Amino acid sequence: MSNDDQGGKIAYDDIASLVNNAVMQSKGVYKLTGGLTDSIPLGLLGIDNAGKGIKISKNDDGLVLDLHVIVEYETKIPHLAWEIQAAVKESIETATQQKVAAVNIHVQGVHLPGEEED
Repeated sequence: MSNDDQGGKIAYDDIASLVNNAVMQSKGVYKLTGGLTDSIPLGLLGIDNAGKGIKISKNDDGLVLDLHVIVEYETKIPHLAWEIQAAVKESIETATQQKVAAVNIHVQGVHLPGEEED
């Protein structure tokens, strides 16, 4: 992904890190999740999972981000989704000068109080 405004190149891992930070600062997010890839030890396959739960693509209008999250029990999901969208868009556009066309939030589940991590 090139950054035409600065003539440099923004790495996927850098954008994923910015997204991860913005998402995890949103109250009500339990974690980002990669779905099926959560059960596969990606390190053994030589795949870095820094962007777990984050899919980044680009179209003519800018970056398109698909985020897969698990939310905390009793979280107001529409409000949380709007908060995440705004935080991610601001973070990416400020840090990279790239336009964000869409931030799609996919709620993969709800974390219940007292529920143990797999």
